[in-house]
Amino acid sequence: MSLLKKIFTAVRGGAREAGESIVDANAIRILDQEVKDAETHIAKAKQDLTTVMAKEMQSNREIERLTKQIKEYEGYAIEALNKGDEALAVEIAEKISTIEPDLAMQEETKVSFSAHAKRLKDLVKKTERQLNEHKRQLTMVKTTDSVQKATAAISDNFTNSNSKMMSASESLQRIKQKQKNFDDKLHAAEILDSENSDTSLDTRMKQAGIGGNISSANSVLDRLKAKKGA
Repeated sequence: MSLLKKIFTAVRGGAREAGESIVDANAIRILDQEVKDAETHIAKAKQDLTTVMAKEMQSNREIERLTKQIKEYEGYAIEALNKGDEALAVEIAEKISTIEPDLAMQEETKVSFSAHAKRLKDLVKKTERQLNEHKRQLTMVKTTDSVQKATAAISDNFTNSNSKMMSASESLQRIKQKQKNFDDKLHAAEILDSENSDTSLDTRMKQAGIGGNISSANSVLDRLKAKKGA
């Protein structure tokens, strides 16, 4: 019996270790889903909060209506008393007495809704702060995990494929040299074409002061002086 119990305990321990291994292997995915679930719950809580706040607003409006109605009837009662119609004043007072319980109930309801809304607001704010912190931590964890995986992949590739890296470097150098040779040939062709063009020749002649009418402000001034002297 003791042996069977130990075997059962060992099986349970193995199952626990397997379960923990699965959880560890999917820890980021689990955390990501837990954050999404929390966002869903907060969204639902906000909807419930808006319902409570709407009820509070309705109570406020009803309180205002009943308060206004009581004041109106109080004015009517005073007016009846001023006219000496006490019987009518009593009827009006009875009407007021039927409204006041409704007002008291609405005020009590409003206080309840206000307190509940405040608690929900505080809870939502607290939960959102916690959720934002979890989201920040999740982003950092994901980034760290990606960097670690990339680092491991680079390390493995460098260790296992060092010769391939050298071959890739040599291929890259050959490509760069080929491109440089092409650029040099293209530049040489442009120079040759420029030297053989009439435009280049005219330009070099002008620079040397050969051909064309070289005019300047001094030569124009000398010509005008000569005409004046003549």
